[in-house]
Amino acid sequence: MKFVQVVDCKTERFDDMDRLMDQWVEQTKGRRTATHSLIGKDRSDGAHYVEIVEFPSYEEAVANSKLPETDRIFQEMVELCDGTPTFTDLDVVRDEQLNQELSRRFFHEIAAGGNLDAIDEVFAADYADHDILKEEDTVIGCDGLRSDVSRWRSAFDFTVSLDRQICEGDDVATLWTLTGIHKGDFMGIAPTGKQCTMTGTTIFRFKDGKIQEGWWHHDVLGLMRQLGALG
Repeated sequence: MKFVQVVDCKTERFDDMDRLMDQWVEQTKGRRTATHSLIGKDRSDGAHYVEIVEFPSYEEAVANSKLPETDRIFQEMVELCDGTPTFTDLDVVRDEQLNQELSRRFFHEIAAGGNLDAIDEVFAADYADHDILKEEDTVIGCDGLRSDVSRWRSAFDFTVSLDRQICEGDDVATLWTLTGIHKGDFMGIAPTGKQCTMTGTTIFRFKDGKIQEGWWHHDVLGLMRQLGALG
């Protein structure tokens, strides 16, 4: 079970503490068991900080605490704080990656499922698109995206498999595979009835709970070859 430790402290010397954390990250490289660390500053109290450290399990957190560097850094951190930091140990019982779920919603519900009305719920009104099939980057908005999806759905009867997703900050990268039947005009190619596949990678950037920007890289050359457009 994933485990999280919350460290609560007060200090007027956060820059010094920040440098300590950099030292710990460098000195424990390859041996630490912590997988993610986030530090927040209290808006109502500029000296109040909360650090959230994530571990694969409680046992891994215990192993991390036994590293000599961890103990030394902690002792130095205490000297920088106004009082002893407090610790809260949490077993994670629910972990939602909300941006990842919205990204999946686009591929499954909108692109493959055809629910184009959901675009307004998932994408920002001024959504910007970066696509290798387009000559230049464009702010296409929800209506432009609706038009793009409609063209693909008119050309192919397809499903989308999500092979891998990586979330970092406000970005979600998805490696996907489209499988379908060529049923309509596609880039000047008349319907062939052929079954085809295309792989691609899409990076969505999120802002205020919606997809603000997208980058598309897909194997269109391989798709054209399958449709007989290339020798």
